[in-house]
Amino acid sequence: MNAPVDFNAIKSRQMTAWASGDYAVIGTTLQLVGEQLAEACDLRCDERVLDVAAGNGNATLAAARRGCQVTSTDYVAALLDRGAERARAERLNVEFQTADAEALPFKDASFDAVLSTFGVMFTPNHAKAASELARVCRPGGRIGLANWTPEGFIGQLFKVLGRHLPPPAGVQPPSLWGTEAHLKELFGERAASIAITQRQFNFRYRSAAHFIEVFRTWYGPVHKAFAALPADGAAALERDLTELLDRSNRAGAASLVVPSDYLEIVVTRR
Repeated sequence: MNAPVDFNAIKSRQMTAWASGDYAVIGTTLQLVGEQLAEACDLRCDERVLDVAAGNGNATLAAARRGCQVTSTDYVAALLDRGAERARAERLNVEFQTADAEALPFKDASFDAVLSTFGVMFTPNHAKAASELARVCRPGGRIGLANWTPEGFIGQLFKVLGRHLPPPAGVQPPSLWGTEAHLKELFGERAASIAITQRQFNFRYRSAAHFIEVFRTWYGPVHKAFAALPADGAAALERDLTELLDRSNRAGAASLVVPSDYLEIVVTRR
């Protein structure tokens, strides 16, 4: 018989990974995604909005800029500190609270909209996280998500990482959140409708070497992968990432522009 999956142990390791480096260096470049998601959810002034697994606050800031009453949450307090710095700089009134996406400390139907950009998709227990998003969203409210797809660049990047450091047994890949079938399975009868738009985000760097330097220094999962591998393993990972980046680059030899597919999702709560 297969042993039960220890989600708490996996989550603890994930927290350590995301707290390493400084995700805000990467996250800030993704602000456009938060703005587009806020528009897709048609956020209104004074609506109560929760950002789950908010990182450094892209969706948080987008909602606050639209006059919403925003609560920004993540299980890594240092990332919330980065979001708070950004909110203060813009004189935006946002509440920041450390919280686990799989056990949100809020009452049922507390929010008009619940958002997550490339955040909740990394929870180890997909069903529990989706249940929590739906629980705290009021009937008729919206759950807005931006999730990388399995076939897109970031989905492929995590497959490369997985070849060098296999993921925990029994845990579903994060990129499943970027598939329509999985979303329907997760939200099921709790959704009155699920609207899905295919989008692309362009990663812009000088070269493949520049991308790898930034990600191995600042992006938790890549940072931890390089740190965990012996020298020859790290060199092999670098070669595989370089090959993926060169294959995906649409800018030619002079620069690096890599499109990465993601789904923009708006679930209307039943």
